[in-house]
Amino acid sequence: MSNTRLRVVLWFVLPVLINVLAYFFFKRIDLTEEKRYSISDATKNLVSHLPQAVEIEVLLKSDDLNSGFERLQTAVSETLQEFQNYGGTNINWYFSNPNDIANPEERKAYLDSLVSMGVVPTNVYENKNGQKTETLVFPYALITYADKISVVPLLKDNVAQSSQNDLNQSYENLEYELATSIRKMSQREKKKIGLLTQFTLLQPVNFAGLIEGLQQYYDLYIVDARTSESFNGLDALILPKPDIAVDDSTKFKIDQYIISGGKALFFVDGLKIEAIGQEGTFAQPFEHNLEDLFFKYGVRVNQNLIKDGASALPVPIVVGNMGDKPNIQPIPYRFFPLINNFGESLITKNLDLVVAKFPSSIDTIKSGGIKKTALLKTTPYTKVLSAPALVTYNDARSETDQAEYNQGIQSIAYLLEGRFTSLYKNRIMPEDPRHAYFREDGENTRIIVCSDGDLVVNETDPKTGNPLPLGFDKLSRHTFGNLDFVLNAVDFLVDENGVITARSKEVKLRPLDSIKIAEKRTGIQVYNLILPSLLIAILGLIRAFYWKRKYAN
Repeated sequence: MSNTRLRVVLWFVLPVLINVLAYFFFKRIDLTEEKRYSISDATKNLVSHLPQAVEIEVLLKSDDLNSGFERLQTAVSETLQEFQNYGGTNINWYFSNPNDIANPEERKAYLDSLVSMGVVPTNVYENKNGQKTETLVFPYALITYADKISVVPLLKDNVAQSSQNDLNQSYENLEYELATSIRKMSQREKKKIGLLTQFTLLQPVNFAGLIEGLQQYYDLYIVDARTSESFNGLDALILPKPDIAVDDSTKFKIDQYIISGGKALFFVDGLKIEAIGQEGTFAQPFEHNLEDLFFKYGVRVNQNLIKDGASALPVPIVVGNMGDKPNIQPIPYRFFPLINNFGESLITKNLDLVVAKFPSSIDTIKSGGIKKTALLKTTPYTKVLSAPALVTYNDARSETDQAEYNQGIQSIAYLLEGRFTSLYKNRIMPEDPRHAYFREDGENTRIIVCSDGDLVVNETDPKTGNPLPLGFDKLSRHTFGNLDFVLNAVDFLVDENGVITARSKEVKLRPLDSIKIAEKRTGIQVYNLILPSLLIAILGLIRAFYWKRKYAN
């Protein structure tokens, strides 16, 4: 066979052979720096092993989207396409626009049903050719599995960031949000979370937001330490805002649970604050009987209060009178820091502001083999008050003296990872009945210590007594990221190689230099128009010269 015929055969055979191999051996290569078109192994495993089909309706179809929402729309499409590449026929998705319903009555009824499910449309204002336009956008996805429907918000709403950064974080979080919702609806066996509430004086209604949030993803148990021989069998244990000292028997059970590889989250206060009266109150030291346990594990919750002079939640304060009525104005209350300074962790990545109330500082203690990561941190402009500390609402009226707020960044939550040593090492004698099952050195595990018990406490509606969402602020009507922080933390602890790894995705913003563009706009346009044409002409001349020389004779 001549070389010419061989080349012709290869030109036809190779593409067919490559396509046949591609049919049997699926492989995709993502050449982008941040792997923006790839999904995590956990997500691949999730969507490729679904017992039933999932239908995903994305309410983001519109021809009038601005560039930011168009980018989000494209990102959703790319992510769901990747889901379908691994999930096959079990992943079905499409875009829709509620505004496309022609019949006004049907459209209104459908929009009302969406609002009842928690779908809140976003008004997007733009200026096109000197005219202001308004577009109603629905940045949500509706996921249907079996007879269940889940609403997934696609747009992040971080009040401390620009809209551009919100959209970018929304892009980064797409895989995690969608995969988490699918996991919630399709998982057959849920992790077991224990809530140790017998040491708090608060009522269940004050933890309704926490309980409701956890029950969406986990089997939640209210644990009674007095009747439980141990906490083994639980995937994680949560101690929320203890107001009563933890007894030694329970502390021993907590210690042995952690030493055996159990995961735990502690939300404790450094100081105890009673109701704040007209003249204020003194915050007093509170002995929750966990000080030595935390110290052994590598941290110390200090008996102090942090005031943040740069980022604090506004509260309504009477600042004077207007006629015969009090003049009430929202003023930042420095005892309520708004946390927007996070450590490097999947737990806090792309997290909204977290509101803390009367937090204390946490110091780290030298402990071999324990990795400590600060999760929640204040701004550098802080003032730390030692006990007894006077707490009064009148504090909000005074101006912030920056010279006083000079005690630097304070950490209020830590992630501890490693093999812990028991607090009771060399203290359990052979004659002690507990010696038979006592463990001195532990398995590799993780715990989280937060020095603010109120971080997991929700307020209630004063008129109805019904619980408000965890992190909800009645003044601004904004829900802060408290619940997301807790859910991310639990997910990270109990499923370290699971869907939580999707939060590691990072999409870098590479904005153009607007000043240079404005200065050299004409030059850039001419350069982009002429240079490609010039290159094509040069290549054409070179090619013509080559062929002319080759076949001249």
